[in-house]
Amino acid sequence: SVVARPLPHRYWNRGIVEDEGEKKQVENMDAFITSDACGKVEYGFVNYHENPVKIYWVNERTGEKIFNQDLGKGERETSFITTFVGHKFQFYDSLPNEDALQNEMLYELIVPNHGVVGINNHQQPHVPREGLENEVRRTLDSEWSRHLRIKRTFSSLGFDKGRLPDDMFASLGAYYYNNRNPPHKVLEEWGRHKGVFVNYWETDVNFIQIPWHLKRRWQGRLRELVEAWSGCVLETTDMYGMREYTKGARLLTHVDRESTHAASMIVNIAQENVTKPWTIEVHDHADRLHEVVMEPGDIVYYESAKALHGRNTPLHSGNYINLFTHYRPLDDPEWFHKETPEGTPEPLLDVGQCELKGKTDQYSQGAVACDDEAIGPHLSPTMFSANSGSDLFQWWKSVGPEEEEAVGGEEL
Repeated sequence: SVVARPLPHRYWNRGIVEDEGEKKQVENMDAFITSDACGKVEYGFVNYHENPVKIYWVNERTGEKIFNQDLGKGERETSFITTFVGHKFQFYDSLPNEDALQNEMLYELIVPNHGVVGINNHQQPHVPREGLENEVRRTLDSEWSRHLRIKRTFSSLGFDKGRLPDDMFASLGAYYYNNRNPPHKVLEEWGRHKGVFVNYWETDVNFIQIPWHLKRRWQGRLRELVEAWSGCVLETTDMYGMREYTKGARLLTHVDRESTHAASMIVNIAQENVTKPWTIEVHDHADRLHEVVMEPGDIVYYESAKALHGRNTPLHSGNYINLFTHYRPLDDPEWFHKETPEGTPEPLLDVGQCELKGKTDQYSQGAVACDDEAIGPHLSPTMFSANSGSDLFQWWKSVGPEEEEAVGGEEL
């Protein structure tokens, strides 16, 4: 599927190729191969070795090792470069000798494609988190208040489900496949300063960084989809991932940054040995809970600064890989203070009586039927609806790994 559905810039179009965003005329196949359409790639380096690392490019013809750059420690020091398939790089410890070539060679890379590599891995031990319930309660109270502050809406429910175009799924999937194993994926940097949104103290949360130019290409294509859903001209603000959740992972209910995350998209890139659906939980404009099942290549549009969302039920098994991309109205960083423009679909608040028609573990199949069918097929079979941060806390408790008490809040 990857070969059959390349992105448009991958095609030989009578010698016209798109190279780093510019269309250029190339005279022969050699020029095509060394363009962004083929052999020119981006590769990233992140260092978790105890010391800074020195990177050398190796001239394959002469064997000469030419200094490329110093690489500091941690995600913030990640460096991406433009290079070519087949180029060789060597990574040396900066200590103890001043001449790094006299020190230990930590890694050798022959560039195979777009990618990223970690020199060693981030250390994130699993240790019990003291005062967890109180911190979760405070966090959910805060998230509840934050979601109420947003005035503007973009859609009737605050979310919807869709599907990636085939060529985008192929490009995203190929990048993940080529970087899915260590040392390309590393542990995501979490800690107390990032709160309790992901339970990193219990499970591994892995991360695959994305090259800047490739990211911009993806952001542009995905923005077109989000604009069509939101009915609004948007500008790109952020793309995050790829994040790999592992068995036992939970994502606390939250909303995103108001200034940058107006209309967003979750992309499910891949699932490995996932034996039970791990639903994305989204609260609509009336705070009713929807649980959406995603398969690889599926997307969920959502108003991420207003619509509360999370994955509180632990991932039962396997690995689950997502990408997140975010947008806001063009040239309008204060969008969230403004009223909803005329012509925007009205929020769907009153849907009449609702009744459970399906099974309690039947998600995204219309298990709950309401008088107004516009509510769609994703209403949670629990029929849970939140009225406060306390309700969100009771939901987190009720679906946790060792809790069996009834869900708090009100029924629809």
